[in-house]
Amino acid sequence: MSIKIVKNYINGQWREAENTGYLDVENPSTGEILAKTPLSTPAEANRAIDAAYEAYKNWRNLPVARRAQPLYKLVDLLRQNEDKIARVLVSEMGKSIPDAIAELKRAYENIEVACGMPVLQQGDKLIGASFEIDGEVIRLPLGVFTMVAPFNFPAMVPFWFLPYALATGNTFIVKASEQVPLTMELITEYIDQCDFPPGVFNLVNGDKVTVEAFIDNPKVKGISLVGSSKTCKIIAEKCARANKRFQAMGSAKNHLVAMPDANIEEMIRNMITSCYGCAGQRCMAASAIVAVGDEMYKKVCEKFVTASKEVIVANPLDPQVADEPMVMGPVISAERKKFILEMIERGIKEGATLALDGRNLVVPGCEKGHFIGPTVFIDVKPGMEIHKTEIFGPVVVILKADTLDEAINIINEHQYGNGASIYTQSGYWARKFKLETECGMIGINIGIPAPVASLPFGGLKKSQYSDIKAQGKSIINFFTEDKIITERYWPE
Repeated sequence: MSIKIVKNYINGQWREAENTGYLDVENPSTGEILAKTPLSTPAEANRAIDAAYEAYKNWRNLPVARRAQPLYKLVDLLRQNEDKIARVLVSEMGKSIPDAIAELKRAYENIEVACGMPVLQQGDKLIGASFEIDGEVIRLPLGVFTMVAPFNFPAMVPFWFLPYALATGNTFIVKASEQVPLTMELITEYIDQCDFPPGVFNLVNGDKVTVEAFIDNPKVKGISLVGSSKTCKIIAEKCARANKRFQAMGSAKNHLVAMPDANIEEMIRNMITSCYGCAGQRCMAASAIVAVGDEMYKKVCEKFVTASKEVIVANPLDPQVADEPMVMGPVISAERKKFILEMIERGIKEGATLALDGRNLVVPGCEKGHFIGPTVFIDVKPGMEIHKTEIFGPVVVILKADTLDEAINIINEHQYGNGASIYTQSGYWARKFKLETECGMIGINIGIPAPVASLPFGGLKKSQYSDIKAQGKSIINFFTEDKIITERYWPE
């Protein structure tokens, strides 16, 4: 049986990529090779940029309502094919089917918000800015934008950017993650059916060579990226030197604070979903719990470890578990698994107590899969590497604080500031937490404080290298340039 070769989509046409080689696309649950994805050359990336640049000349001049029309068609096509897309996503990424469907629904929401561009892109008018002089701000597109997609949300994350870029009048290129290119390839098949003019949307597969081509080409006006903070910093510095706009969403270490008055049963259930969904491989996954007070610390350690033992670890496409609401699949690769195991060893050496050991877990029939079971450390102190580092796997650390102020301080001193949540029935504690905690996204009795599509998504500190966040109304400022007009007319 021949192996599928992933193709690029450039100027409205599918094409075999000019490339320097291929990478295997692996099912992380079974080790099966699903396809091969090309490492596109800089010349191939530049062909996509040239196509987008030419398409922009006409696309920007279409009325904004006309630019939104293909997006209406796209969201309908994606909904009609939801199950097919979800199963492809699960096969190459390893998350559960319910998680994949939830991811797709967030993609739909972003398309729907972007369809409101006739309102979102409106400018401002000031009559009487001075004597017989009026002032106006109009928001205009800039040209070609690109984005670099992560492996953990291959369907959703591109839609934090893609529909907004197109609806504002720009043209767009997605570089899919080389680990999970099949989901975006399938979605592009539906984009191809939506009557976008050739070159308005393009898909290029590759690695960092493709990203460097985006940065080097002066026709590219901006780049959006979701990845590690280390990579984000590099991209941000290069884009700044090249005078390009950039959005670089980075690493996270999201904390959950358990207050003494929390609803313990609901809280533990909520924590389990937050920590182990997608095997902990999402930027909003919680990986650190701070229990306030000795009594709550003891309860959390006991009940969270007990609940963690009940998490089903399996191939998410196994029919016996496919409909379970909480199934934890594998981590993305053998390399990633190796790093996570090294971090577990590091935590033991640092003196933390390994209360639940997820190593050496084997899923029958999936011996070649990259599985790690739920893993919990207690007796963790701030500053330990297992607390400082984004492990990006099903490893949770539990810390103790004597007061809410101490818990907030633990979060604020951390290098990352993506998200944090508090469990409490106290309005006073909740208000103090949301105002004083230095994170971009805050939850109150919410384990995954990811905002809906109409609100911005993004962190603080080393979790974000940009001042404009993803999705929602705020991203319009990234994809448009304000042009300010001051005008006066004398009588003829």
